[in-house]
Amino acid sequence: MRLLVVEDDKDLNRQVVAALTQAGYAVDRAFDGEDGWFLGDTESYDAVILDLGLPKKDGIAVLAEWRKAGRVMPVLILTARDRWHEKVEGFDAGADDYVAKPFHVEELLARLRALLRRAAGHASNELICGPVSLDTRAGQVSVDGNPIKLTSHEYRLLAYLMHHAGRVVSRGELVEHLYDQDFDRDSNTIEVFVGRLRKKLGIDIIQTMRGLGYVIAAPSAEAPAAKRGPSSSSVEG
Repeated sequence: MRLLVVEDDKDLNRQVVAALTQAGYAVDRAFDGEDGWFLGDTESYDAVILDLGLPKKDGIAVLAEWRKAGRVMPVLILTARDRWHEKVEGFDAGADDYVAKPFHVEELLARLRALLRRAAGHASNELICGPVSLDTRAGQVSVDGNPIKLTSHEYRLLAYLMHHAGRVVSRGELVEHLYDQDFDRDSNTIEVFVGRLRKKLGIDIIQTMRGLGYVIAAPSAEAPAAKRGPSSSSVEG
């Protein structure tokens, strides 16, 4: 999942980006409203964290222009705790949620997970497809209850497909949503990650739709799963 952080406080921006990256997201950043608006208007993001008190263009104006242009990604606004009117203006401009400064990173991550779940039509932190379970809160994947060790890119790929289970996702869409803007985006690497995922999961849930992309779906009952070797839990770097 790919996120955008628009925050002019450099220290806070760095801390938020670091926490999101550690949680397994691909993250772009901007430090003023003009750059933030441009990125949100031209790039594909699964969610945006947007400060309201921005230089060059304030956050309310940025958000209103995104919505007017038809940009529908979930937006979580950051606002000072005592400025209740900013929260109201933010919601009226199209915000989906807010966090008041100062805030705990854990709360920010939890609200972000909730936005991503709702946007994809899920009600739980645990995404399930057949015997495969992905816990977005813990960043862990298991098959039949056995933990599977994935790299950060493999985890992002699986998480995106499971958030959009049953829908064909093109390689181009995966490239747009899995890598930040500084990453060397080569769509051929998607095939490599899919191959690694299939091998590690040991079960046929990622289907290739020739000329279209990939779709994740539970395997049919008559198709036995391949044997899986032992592995450890959590996401590695």
